[in-house]
Amino acid sequence: MWKLTRPDNRHDKLTRDNLLDLEDHHLVRIELVREDQRQVWVLTKRGHGEAKKLLEPKGIRVSALREEKYDPVTGELLGASYDDHAAAVTTTAAELHRAGIGHRLGFATEIPHRLADGYVQRADLVVRAPAAGVPVLLLEIDRRTEDADDLVHKLRRYWEWGRLLAPDADKHTVKLVRSRPGAIASIDHEKRLWRRVYPPTGREGLVPLAFVFADTTKAKVDNTVKVLEEAGRRYWAPRRYESYYREAITAKDYSQAVPVVFTTLEQLQEHGADAAVWRRLGRADEQTLTDALNNPDGENLYRDQVAGADAEEKRRLAAEREARRPVCKRCGQKFSDQRWEETTARGGAWTAGDAAVCGDCHADDVARKEAAAEAARLQAATPPEPESDHDQEPGKLRGLFRRRN
Repeated sequence: MWKLTRPDNRHDKLTRDNLLDLEDHHLVRIELVREDQRQVWVLTKRGHGEAKKLLEPKGIRVSALREEKYDPVTGELLGASYDDHAAAVTTTAAELHRAGIGHRLGFATEIPHRLADGYVQRADLVVRAPAAGVPVLLLEIDRRTEDADDLVHKLRRYWEWGRLLAPDADKHTVKLVRSRPGAIASIDHEKRLWRRVYPPTGREGLVPLAFVFADTTKAKVDNTVKVLEEAGRRYWAPRRYESYYREAITAKDYSQAVPVVFTTLEQLQEHGADAAVWRRLGRADEQTLTDALNNPDGENLYRDQVAGADAEEKRRLAAEREARRPVCKRCGQKFSDQRWEETTARGGAWTAGDAAVCGDCHADDVARKEAAAEAARLQAATPPEPESDHDQEPGKLRGLFRRRN
C-alpha cells in the first residue's frame, strides 16, 4: 500500500499514520506481522462496506472480506496468514506504478476469464496503462511454485480465451466458426469476446501476457522460459504471411498470437519496470516493456515490403514488356504503345496495315494511298475535251461508209 500510494516516499510514515487513523475508526485492522517486521493490514467488515460504496460505483472491484475468526480453544486469530504469492502480486503492481505504468486504481487482481468449457482462468494482475503505451496487460506472478508445463497450460488458456466469439456475434459467423474451428483466424478481433472486456491493444495479436518470476534463480527462469518457448510456440509465435511475394516478405503475422514477455520481480525492484528488464518470447535481448510488446517485424513492415515488392514487380514487368516491344523494319524506331496495340489487338489487322512498320511509317503509307486515291478520283471527275470540225467530218464519212457496207 505504501509503494502504491506514495511511490516517491522513501519512508512509510505517512501511510502508517493514515492506517492508524483508519484503525481508530474501525475500518482496518492488523492481521499479522511478517518476519521482516512489515505489518499486513486488512479491511474490517465496516471498512469493507465503506470501500464498496466508494469503489464499486466507479467500476472498481473490491476483494473478498477477510473475516476475523478466532480459535475457540486457544483464542488465536485463524487464517492470519498472508500468502507470499499475494505479496509478490501487490509488490509487482507497486513497481509498475512506481515506474509510471498504471494508475493506482488501474490495477485489478484475480480477474476471471471463462473459457468455452466453463473453466475459469484467473489473471493474478491486470493493469491498464494507456498513457504508458500499455492499454492492457495480463500478469502471472510465479514464485516457482508451479511447474513450467502448468505455465504453458495457462498460456494456452489465454490463447483460447482470445479466440472466443463475442456473445452478440451474428449467426453466420457463429455457424462458420463451429463448422471450421480454424475459421476464427479470419474473424476480426472486434467480433471477439476479449474486445468486449478490454480496450484495443494498439498492436497486432491478442491480449499481451507477462510472466513475473519471484524468489527464484536465473537457472530456473531460463529452464522455464525454454519450456514456454518450445511447448507454447503455437500460442505465442507469429505465422508466416501468405503472400505472392514469398521470397520478398520477411515480416511476421502476429494477428493470432499472444504477445508474451517476462522478467523477474528482483529486476523490477532493482532497475524499475520502465527499464530494459523485459524479454519477449522468441527474442534474445531485454527491452523496455513497450519495445518488447511492439512488433517491428509485424504488420507495418509487411505493408512496406508488399509495397516495395509491388513496385519491383511492376518494374520487372515493364522491363520485360519493353524488351518485347517491336521495332519498325523500315525506319528502325520502336513502336509506340498505341501502334503496338493497333497491331496486336483482336481484329486490328484490318486497319493496322503493314504490322511490321511503326506508327509514323504507317501514317506515311496511309497518306500515300489517300493521295493516290484522290488523284484517281479527280481524274475520273474531269470531263473529256470536245472534238474539232476537222476531226468530225472524216468521222461522219467513215460512219456513212460503214452504214453503206
